[in-house]
Amino acid sequence: MQIIEKYFPNLTDTQRTQFAALWDLYNDWNAKINVISRKDIGNLYTHHVLHSLGIARIIQFMPGTTILDVGTGGGFPGIPLAIMFPDCKFHLVDRIGKKIKVAQEIAQAIGLQNVTLAHCGVEEDKNKYDFIVSRAVMPLGDLLKLIRKNVSTKQHNAMPNGLICLKGGEVQGEIAPVRRTAMVFDLKSYFDEEFFDTKKVIYVPI
Repeated sequence: MQIIEKYFPNLTDTQRTQFAALWDLYNDWNAKINVISRKDIGNLYTHHVLHSLGIARIIQFMPGTTILDVGTGGGFPGIPLAIMFPDCKFHLVDRIGKKIKVAQEIAQAIGLQNVTLAHCGVEEDKNKYDFIVSRAVMPLGDLLKLIRKNVSTKQHNAMPNGLICLKGGEVQGEIAPVRRTAMVFDLKSYFDEEFFDTKKVIYVPI
């Protein structure tokens, strides 16, 4: 929890309480339904919560912004972002029902009022959102094809609506088709931990 406060020192009491509660909740649920590698659950705050919040280093969503989290798994990046931006609306989808169940239970347990969830693939979601977020769910080109239909034309933010995804490693090949418009942010510029040396946020306006 300290690592979240290190980079986000201006949290409200509610946000601190919600972030702190994630430790016990994810440990308990992960023992029943494996949504995080058992070897990695000890790194929950660095590898999962703070990683998700890398998006909050790139953009400050304006109140009322709508965000779709594709392939959320156990709720990443959607749940940490929903805590960080309580005045925005998040919809989390995943093809695997048991993972959505974990995300739903955790969102309810910490009292998130701005999150809805659905057991489905993004292909089935016909709604419009300001931004689509994801964490290494599929190759960028494949994801772009699936989510273009979901991006709203109404603008609320300083950055144009589009796709924001968390990726690791070499991404130049993936972004080649959208090289002219895509922006790549190195998370090592924002976070000191070694884990972030190869982690990136890719933003593609649509």
